[in-house]
Amino acid sequence: MKDQKNSAAAIAKKYGLMLGAFNIVVGLMLFYLDMHYQNNSTVGFINLAMIIVLIMLGIKEFKKFNGGFIKLSEALKTGLGIALISGILSTIYTLIMMNYIDPDFLEKSLAFQKQTLLMENPEMSVSSVDKIIDMQREFSSPLTTSAFILILNLFLGFIVSLVGGLIIRKSQPE
Repeated sequence: MKDQKNSAAAIAKKYGLMLGAFNIVVGLMLFYLDMHYQNNSTVGFINLAMIIVLIMLGIKEFKKFNGGFIKLSEALKTGLGIALISGILSTIYTLIMMNYIDPDFLEKSLAFQKQTLLMENPEMSVSSVDKIIDMQREFSSPLTTSAFILILNLFLGFIVSLVGGLIIRKSQPE
C-alpha cells in the first residue's frame, strides 16, 4: 500500500496550504500598502507564477515518491487538490477581508475601477461608467466572489496540471 505521507491528498494538502498561505501573505501586504483593491497586473503575474510553480512541484514530488512514474490522472488529481485547498483558503481570506478587515473594500474597488475607466476611456460618459459599476456591484456579493475565486483556482489548477501532467507523465511498464 502506498505511503499515506506521499499520497496525492497529502501532497495536495502540503502544497495547497503553501499556495494559500502565499496568497494570504500577498493579500495582507497589499492591504497594508493600501493597494488591495487595485487589481495590479504585476501581482497577478506573480500569483500565476506561484500557482504554476507550486502545482508543478507537487506533481513532481508525487512522481518522485511513486518511483518516477505518474499517470495523467494522478497529476490532475494532485494539481486540482492543490488548487482546491488554495482556493478555499483564499476564499476564506477574501470573505474575512471584505467583511471584517476592510468592510469598505468593495466600494474602494469600484471607485478605483470607475476612475480607471474614465481615465482610459475619456469618450465614455459618466452615466455609462456608472451603469458598468452598478452592474459590477450586483455581481460582487460574497457568494459570487467566493464562487469566482474557487472556479478560477480550479480552472487554473486544471490547466497547469493538464499541461504539466502531459509533459512529465511516465507510465509504469507492464
